[in-house]
Amino acid sequence: MAYNFDKIPNRRVPGVTNKWTLYPEDVIPMWVADMDFSAPPAILKAFEKFAKHGDFGYQLPSTALYETIAARMDKLYNWKISADMIVTVPGVNSGYNVATRAFCTSRRGYLIQPPVYNEFLETGLKTGVPQMEAPLQEKAEGNRIRYEVDFEAFERAAKKVNLFLSCHPHNPIGRIYSERELMDMAAICSQNDVLIVSDEIHSELLLDGKAFQPTAALSPDIANRTITLVAASKGFNVPGLLCAFAIIPNEEIRKRYQEMVYKMGLFITGPGLLAARLAYSGVCDAWLKALRKYLTQNRDFLVEYVTKYLPEVRVTVPDATYLAWLDFSTLRLEPSPYEFFLRNARVALSDGKKFGQGCEQFARLNFGTSRKVLREGLERIRKAMKSR
Repeated sequence: MAYNFDKIPNRRVPGVTNKWTLYPEDVIPMWVADMDFSAPPAILKAFEKFAKHGDFGYQLPSTALYETIAARMDKLYNWKISADMIVTVPGVNSGYNVATRAFCTSRRGYLIQPPVYNEFLETGLKTGVPQMEAPLQEKAEGNRIRYEVDFEAFERAAKKVNLFLSCHPHNPIGRIYSERELMDMAAICSQNDVLIVSDEIHSELLLDGKAFQPTAALSPDIANRTITLVAASKGFNVPGLLCAFAIIPNEEIRKRYQEMVYKMGLFITGPGLLAARLAYSGVCDAWLKALRKYLTQNRDFLVEYVTKYLPEVRVTVPDATYLAWLDFSTLRLEPSPYEFFLRNARVALSDGKKFGQGCEQFARLNFGTSRKVLREGLERIRKAMKSR
């Protein structure tokens, strides 16, 4: 079956999505992390049947669903887990807030690696626990940028926390860490009795044939001190359905986590469970394969465009996700790239300062859209830079 990602639905319908309605109609939205494509046909067909049936009562996750998730982990990564290791949460964001509340204290909080997803930076404010940082090291090669783990900074910070909040694949830089990097970070966490919470929400959005390795699948010892957070929301473009899963092999850790989920009164929805079951069953895999190819082509188009027409801008070449990280530092756009392009190009990017200190001259761009929209957004950015 052919999938046409060049055709996207009208998303400027009030009350349907924030991405296309938050800003005025003359603004191209390339900010929040959801794609402009329709969900997989198998999910749309199932939802039509679900709506016609008319039963919107409460639902609990079934053992069959957990077994489906476990089977997918085995199929994709040869990672053997059992259904009883899985806990449902409304979303990955909720998932690591649960972990932070359950395992951190007012003196020993959590560790992050900025630049990183803005919700990581806000977790401390939401939970009241301290935040430690081990910033990633930026490396520039021409107009390309990449990031590496600063292991000295990581080890210093790990001595002062109870939890490491890992973003893998990384948002916003799109990196997939090597097995050696994952092993080294896990070893430092083990030496300092630090629990790993790995946000792997983008793990199925792999570009250019890249492979992914869950942190917990590295070894039984690492799995025993890791909470892995997954969801169908990004890979299968159903983010508004609010359904995610925490995979927790360690029984004691799992019980503490479940107790906090109960105390916080967190529940999931029937539509979210339905979409997850279909996504993880494999019936959407052909769609996902086509999506990955299209996103890879979008990424390549973006990188080539920046190289050719925006030579003063540096850009990541993501291994995964549909997010690019752009460095406008040499241009010193005022008051910030986000505000400059919103005002002068009518393009809404994600403001770099939300991803960490020192990122004020950066912006994140969502290329999970049609090639036409991506091209128009980049053209507007080019013209705005040329006319300043």
